[in-house]
Amino acid sequence: MTKKITFLGIETSCDETAAAIIRENNRGTADILSNIVSSQISEHKKFGGVVPELAARAHLENIEYIINSALKDSKINLDEIDGIAATAGPGLVVCLSIGLNIGKSIATFSNKHFIAVNHLEGHALSPGLETNVKFPYLLLLISGGHTQFLIVKDVNEYEQLGTTIDDALGEAFDKTAKMLDLGYPGGPSVEKFAKLGDKKFFKLPEPIINKAGCNLSFAGLKTAVLRESLKINENKKMKYNLAASFQNTINNILRKKTKIAIEMFKEKTQSEEVRLIVAGGVAANQTIRENLSNLSDEMKIETIYPNIKFCSDNAAMIAWAGIKRFKKKLLDKIDVTAKSRWPLDKKAPYMKGPGLKL
Repeated sequence: MTKKITFLGIETSCDETAAAIIRENNRGTADILSNIVSSQISEHKKFGGVVPELAARAHLENIEYIINSALKDSKINLDEIDGIAATAGPGLVVCLSIGLNIGKSIATFSNKHFIAVNHLEGHALSPGLETNVKFPYLLLLISGGHTQFLIVKDVNEYEQLGTTIDDALGEAFDKTAKMLDLGYPGGPSVEKFAKLGDKKFFKLPEPIINKAGCNLSFAGLKTAVLRESLKINENKKMKYNLAASFQNTINNILRKKTKIAIEMFKEKTQSEEVRLIVAGGVAANQTIRENLSNLSDEMKIETIYPNIKFCSDNAAMIAWAGIKRFKKKLLDKIDVTAKSRWPLDKKAPYMKGPGLKL
């Protein structure tokens, strides 16, 4: 009988301290033996966003306990693990270094294989934890730091079709929540209060909607929300209307740009068979899921979402990416360092900054 590969995953790219033990199974998916996530929301709430130094200190205080808890919950010991996977980027280097260094240390002293995982690849492969997804597929990655359309050709093989030229979608949600004083974290807060408002009340801009392929822009939309927020003072109903209008505008943008990305995917792959994966923290938003599912029905394609618990930062997806890379012999040396920026498609042009031509 073929031995099933088991990995310890460690994730500390931002403000979640996470560890998980994952084992592949005969169905082509994963048995999740443990998945521990310690959130720092309460520590950063009063600042309205993540403070890197505080996040790194919390990681340092919690990481040993989280890893031990993951091992205990999995009911296996370190000797039964084949390798260690730790997030090496992109993210906050001061935070990444905590998980990466302890992962390297465990791998060294236990003589285990080590994989430095790209956090974005963790999201890209995360549906595979529960669904056996066939390559290639179209990925819409929507998170706090990234918004991209990519063709996932295989593990470690990605082609970027489009990206945000300014703010990530998660950042736009967070900033909107802050401007409207709706609470932290921003994404869930905007979604919650948008249900109480009229999504058609404000007419907000849809930047670069009719140009630049499936590239996206949210800075102009965010500025428009700021302008309107300054007019409504403490009127709660108007705040909810603005939150609802913002979310509705986001859905309009995603619908139009995803439609373009689907056609680009068909042209690039020379196939009418399209699987759309929507992953990342913002993929937990139910209105976005409904919006893109409706588009999928209209275009007769398959859409797959990770389980909600695997949308936000977690170590299960890191361990799974580690297993998938290990099976392709994509091992890392112990001197690998943390990276603040680490694109999946290394050939893709950098799409931010002055002088950008669309």
